[in-house]
Amino acid sequence: MSTNQLKWLSYTTCLVMFLALVGGVVVTKTGSGLECGNEWPLCNGKLVPAYTLGSLIEYTHRLFSGLAGLLSLASMIAFWRYARNRRDLLTYAFMTLLFVVVQGGMGALAVVKSQSAAVMALHMGFSLIAFASSLMLALGSKRRYEAEKTGATVDEGQPVSRGFRNLTWITASYSYIVVYIGAYVSHTDSRGGCSGWPLCNGEWIPELSGGVGIVFVHRIAAALLFILTAILGHLAFWKHKGNRELQNLGVSAVLLCLLQVFSGAAVVFTLYNDRLYIFAALAHILLIAGLFGVLSYMSVRVWQLSNRRD
Repeated sequence: MSTNQLKWLSYTTCLVMFLALVGGVVVTKTGSGLECGNEWPLCNGKLVPAYTLGSLIEYTHRLFSGLAGLLSLASMIAFWRYARNRRDLLTYAFMTLLFVVVQGGMGALAVVKSQSAAVMALHMGFSLIAFASSLMLALGSKRRYEAEKTGATVDEGQPVSRGFRNLTWITASYSYIVVYIGAYVSHTDSRGGCSGWPLCNGEWIPELSGGVGIVFVHRIAAALLFILTAILGHLAFWKHKGNRELQNLGVSAVLLCLLQVFSGAAVVFTLYNDRLYIFAALAHILLIAGLFGVLSYMSVRVWQLSNRRD
């Protein structure tokens, strides 16, 4: 299997993983999680469900999740056989497969037996790691393919400092915490805790009780994430002019985070408009998925480049 074929396999896996993530968001936001009853993998006792909107949404998500699992397995086998010398790509493929299985199992358990909001938020978190792993596999495969075309070294690039490496790791890890808090907001149905934006119920610091406290903590956490990402992007662009890849990753992270802030405001303003809210909520989650994927890949790259410095 050629490097080009491996690259396209990783692209396909990432795309299907993205569609599975989109499906999960739609299921959550439309309340379609139990439209197939408490049954899995059948839907209300049937292999092909009744043609109701809710059951079709849930069943389509199951199909894409299953396809994502099969492609993850195919990617793991292909990269193990034809790219065994690239440990980073093997790691991405293994993580993709592992977390697809984990999130799929948690999704099945959520159908069969109701789970707490904290556990359901973890389900979203594991889905995000699965997508980020597939994105890293796609980006890593692309870099390997381009290196082979030009005859360059795969891991070439300007070395980075330990401080920049650590800042990247902290930002990536913290972004996952912000995602978890956001998922917890959704699964506790606390979205209406704060009316208005950027103020919460007309106050900078509202009374922190019930859903208000949960939403306010998420807003503060998201603001801190934007500050960290902006600093990281600034350093990546201005302090690493010899590494175009790192510059592009830094700029992408800042743009995604900025759009994430605006999409959060859109969620608040469309909360009571069902038609617009689903699109705002979908954009909000997909943007954070892209941001987490970029930060995760950036974390690996700075680790590789910091090792060269050492």
